[in-house]
Parts: sequence; C-alpha cells; structure tokens
Amino acid sequence: MNESAPDLLIDGSERRRQRPKDTKKQEECYSGKKKAHTDKNILLVNSHSQKIVYLSPTEEGKKHDKKIADENEIVYPAGSTLGKDTGFQGYEPKGVITFQPKKKPRGKELSKADQWMNGLISGMRVLVENSIAGVKRCRIVKDVFRNTKKGFSDLAMEIACALHNLRTENRHPVAPTFPLLQLVA
Repeated sequence: MNESAPDLLIDGSERRRQRPKDTKKQEECYSGKKKAHTDKNILLVNSHSQKIVYLSPTEEGKKHDKKIADENEIVYPAGSTLGKDTGFQGYEPKGVITFQPKKKPRGKELSKADQWMNGLISGMRVLVENSIAGVKRCRIVKDVFRNTKKGFSDLAMEIACALHNLRTENRHPVAPTFPLLQLVA
C-alpha cells in the first residue's frame, strides 16, 4: 500500500429545505427516510485531518447515496482506503481498499469477531459524522433552507464546508506541555 495515500471516509448528508409548491418537485425532494423535503450531498473526509476533501453537487433528497457516488465518478488516489457505511453497499471504486460494517444475516446473529470488527469500523466512522456535524454548525445548512434561487443551496453547503476546513486547520492539535507561567515570564 502507498504510504502517502490518504485514509478517506464517505457519507451522505441530508439538509432540510422548504417544501416546493410544484407537485413534481415535491416528489423529487421528499425523503422517505427523514419524512421531510431535503437536499443531499456526498462528503469525502480525510480521517487524519478531518477536512472535507470532496463535496458532491446537491441532489434531491430522494436519491440514494450510492447512486450519487456512482454518477459523480469520484477519483481516488491509488492505494487509498475508503470507509463507508451500509448506504454504499456495492460501491467499490477501482484502486481503493474499502471497508464497511457487516450486516446481520436474516434470522441469525453476527459472530463475536464480526461484532468486534463492526465496533472498530464504527469507531473510525465517527470521524466523518463529526465532520458533518462541524459543517452543520452553520445554521444555514442545519435549519430549513428557504432560499429557492438556483445554485444557492450548493453555495451555502460549499461555504459551510470551507468554514469547517478553516476551523480544523486552525485548531491546536496538541496542548502545550509547558506551564503557562513560563510563557508569560
């Protein structure tokens, strides 16, 4: 495996939007999962820096995560690893090592080894959820988006992702090990 290849995590994010007046648009934007009208984006996060390295174009909330990823044909660095959730079942980009939690077989139980492995994968996947939560610190992407002008939903999400990346870049990774008094003196 390439040492410089990044460890990436992929996930979808739904954002509530104002209910469209047009019946056809209502059907497209209605997300059965959230029981609301939503816009959806796919985010790709670097697991070490927790920065968002890819943001898909905004799609209607009805569209499945895997379908959005397939249509956008995301290019990954060779030898990188990709953590995904069960919404990306069957998504296997070329040249990438993928991992995802194992589903419980119908009418059976997961083995202890599979449960342990799912716990490890879930621990890593928390990072992508935390990055999405960092993006949604901006209320414009957390609350119901009411601007109906074309392209504004994309722009709001891009700005929220950029602000998240700026915060993570300027975050102090390690607390100083020397006393504060020595700093002042």
